[in-house]
Amino acid sequence: MKTLKTTLLTTTLAALLSGVAWAAPAVYTVDSTHTFPRFAYSHFGYSKQVSRFNKTTGTVTLDSAAKTGAVDISIDMTSVDTGFEVFNGHIQGADFLDTATFPKATFVSTKVMFAGDKPATVEGKLTIKGITKPVTLTVTSFQAMPHPMLKKDAIGANATATIKRSDFGAGKYAPYVGDEVTLDIALEAVKP
Repeated sequence: MKTLKTTLLTTTLAALLSGVAWAAPAVYTVDSTHTFPRFAYSHFGYSKQVSRFNKTTGTVTLDSAAKTGAVDISIDMTSVDTGFEVFNGHIQGADFLDTATFPKATFVSTKVMFAGDKPATVEGKLTIKGITKPVTLTVTSFQAMPHPMLKKDAIGANATATIKRSDFGAGKYAPYVGDEVTLDIALEAVKP
């Protein structure tokens, strides 16, 4: 009887410990070939212009069981891609992104809220041109599954937010060139 109790206790502890290990936070490294922060703004009311940044790095930490997470992203502001080389240089000037002085922008989360087992919003601090403001990203899609080609666990998400460029010292020509900027982030990240 004592052997049976010991076996049951050992089996139960092993099951609990394996559950704890499985539920541990997972850290994913941003896949910079599939992660692109995009931004859109009104150009004199004629059209909505959409541009993106081509170089993004960082990590995403998720614990779906505990419904917690963290996001730490760095964007190379010199990688701005407007589709027109001359304008890429113009938008990097001191009146806008000032990439000579501030070559990086960052987003560091302060809170991740879940809806069911998926992230729904990510509150955090966005820093552009050395100015930090609170921003809440709304997650519009989320997927977690093994990557079919890389054979590693991976996540993907899309998220949006609206900011004012004048809040970050980049408001030249507002309101003619729209002050309100819509952020649309496509992110993929893979476990190392």
